[in-house]
Amino acid sequence: MSVRFVIDPLEFVKNAGNHHDKIPLDELARLHDLLFDREGEIIYRITGRFDQNEKPGLYLRINGKIHLNCQRCLDKLVHTVDLETFLLLAKDEFELYQADDDDSVEAILATPELDVASLIEEEVILSLSISSRHVEGECSTLELETTDDHLDDNPQPAHPAHPFSALAALKKAN
Repeated sequence: MSVRFVIDPLEFVKNAGNHHDKIPLDELARLHDLLFDREGEIIYRITGRFDQNEKPGLYLRINGKIHLNCQRCLDKLVHTVDLETFLLLAKDEFELYQADDDDSVEAILATPELDVASLIEEEVILSLSISSRHVEGECSTLELETTDDHLDDNPQPAHPAHPFSALAALKKAN
């Protein structure tokens, strides 16, 4: 496990901090349940800067390729992570509450010790679709082969009316 990069975000912005690194997917534990495998890494750059209103914030650039589980076929789905965001730093709960009222602003609470890897992991998780799947026609599907031994006197329609009729036919065949 690599050494975690922890910052005081307000000091990081004040000092015009700039940091880039790679995080192996194996180190992002909260992401593991969403992954097909743990191959690859996330590359990021974090920069502390002030916005046009002189409010402190963190600019994040996150890239990488991860393998998700396709929810349709349960096979590997290659997903490209390409995120760019600016997170306004709220100094207290009241500022965070005010920032939440503005839909055009993303804000986080400026805690004295911010684990950058956890922040990157959170942004990746939030960027993912609720149901990741291949585009139509790209899923690897289980194709059943029928033989003359398994054919019934009643031919099956090409598209069964009921989604479980193919299972019923398999049950009868076996």
